[in-house]
Amino acid sequence: MSRSKALQYYIVARLLLAPLMLWTITTAVFLLLRATPGDPVDVILGPRAPEAAKVALRTQLGLDLPLLQQYFNYLGDLLRLDLGTSLTSRGQSVWEIIQAYFPATVELAVFSMTIALVVGVGVGILSASKPDSVFDVGGRLFGIITYSVPLFWAGMLLQLIFAVQLRWFPLGTRFPATIPAPQGPTGLYTIDSLLSGNLMQFGVALYYLALPCLTLGILLSGIFERMVRVNLKQTLKADYVEAARARGISEGKILWSHALKNALIPVITVLGLTLAAMLGGAILTEVTFSWPGLANRLYEAISLRDYPTVQGIVVFFAAIVVLASIAIDLLNAYVDPRIRY
Repeated sequence: MSRSKALQYYIVARLLLAPLMLWTITTAVFLLLRATPGDPVDVILGPRAPEAAKVALRTQLGLDLPLLQQYFNYLGDLLRLDLGTSLTSRGQSVWEIIQAYFPATVELAVFSMTIALVVGVGVGILSASKPDSVFDVGGRLFGIITYSVPLFWAGMLLQLIFAVQLRWFPLGTRFPATIPAPQGPTGLYTIDSLLSGNLMQFGVALYYLALPCLTLGILLSGIFERMVRVNLKQTLKADYVEAARARGISEGKILWSHALKNALIPVITVLGLTLAAMLGGAILTEVTFSWPGLANRLYEAISLRDYPTVQGIVVFFAAIVVLASIAIDLLNAYVDPRIRY
């Protein structure tokens, strides 16, 4: 079978498996929510509300139905792309919540990942290209420290120093209330401000992004530093690199033109999965920095036992992770011809 044919079969198989993965995740979330202590009716009406009012609301929300019937109703709504209505946001649909909060999560994830990639790959290249030097030792220390420091601890410490003590950065919001926020088609304040040509709004948006993005980006950069350093050092010892040296090719050209491309192939996988995980699981980051994104909204929904909102946001994030995983496999197959399926 030719490589292109095998790749086509692989793509079809992955696309067919995607609904199965989503069904598994949605079922697990449905069951875990029902097994978690707490009643959404008590959260909405309060524990001292009349029992008749609780019974009426429970019937209205369909929570009095048998668990199996609730489950099939939930799956039926999903097949119609209906994520339901929030129990705690005055009738707001889950789709409206996602549209309102997701741009903030995307903006945080993209800028943080850019910092992580630039810093991590840069330090990794410097460390691998000068083995056993002070740069190599420093790179290894940088990777160990950034990889091992807990995000919540580093986030709170940097907020205390740079936002509370030094007052260099703002906290707890995405844009100041005293300035009109950028309005545009993307919902990303940096992009919308550039599209409207308002550089003042662009600068303010970057200012509010700086502290959470720098914290998250630098902590994540340790993953890329360690991966680039190890892979690049192994690649620089490969036979084809030795052959290039024997032909008199300079070390700089060997590094940038021959070794780096192969060393970065595993980074593509980590990059895509990390970005997908940041989009889909940034609860800790957004809660630590009080960032008004979708993951922070998910945390609030879990606290309030808002079943439809939790289920809808988790399904949305799961779909992103599944699609990102498929895209990474295809990109790896394109970049590395040695990959077979």
